[in-house]
Amino acid sequence: MIQNPEEHVSDNMKNISDVYEVQILLAYFLNQINQLCTPNQLTEIATGEGVVNYFVYTEAISRMLTNQTLELAEIEGGSYYRLTEKGKEGADKFKKLVPKSFRDKIYAAGLRLFTKLKNERDVTFEITPAEKGYNVHCRCCDNELALMDITLYAPDEEQANYIKSKILMNPTDFYCKVVDYIIENEEYVPAISDDPTFL
Repeated sequence: MIQNPEEHVSDNMKNISDVYEVQILLAYFLNQINQLCTPNQLTEIATGEGVVNYFVYTEAISRMLTNQTLELAEIEGGSYYRLTEKGKEGADKFKKLVPKSFRDKIYAAGLRLFTKLKNERDVTFEITPAEKGYNVHCRCCDNELALMDITLYAPDEEQANYIKSKILMNPTDFYCKVVDYIIENEEYVPAISDDPTFL
């Protein structure tokens, strides 16, 4: 049961229910995600997939900073949004005021963005012209450890970029499938009928 929600809501917030709900939604997301989030990243997560209207989002952020449920913190040379203790308490108490479908949607949007950013950081590509076609050089790393360094051939630049995009969609799965194939690969033993010299 919600107890004394007034302590988390300023007077001017009570008059605009949609902005209030967005504040709860943003607080819920920041409280759930185990990831530092810059202002640009939170904007993309909340508005990029139509979860929240941009103008409502900016108003919600402004009010959260004013009522001190949110702060902009300097961490390791970067600026990140961080919930205050008041914000964390409110996120936990009032999350059910926002439909679960919206909570799930913003959380999924956040996971997709942070996965994309990690993939772009851990997987690098170089597409270079070859004698006939293009080479797609892919390097997959885990921090400083190089897990895979592979070059694939593509007949044209369009297909080279397609190969890059497909790997980048799920580089972990690509790496695992390559390793699985190597482990399961067996020596080719032709049948006698495959030998053209056999009569």
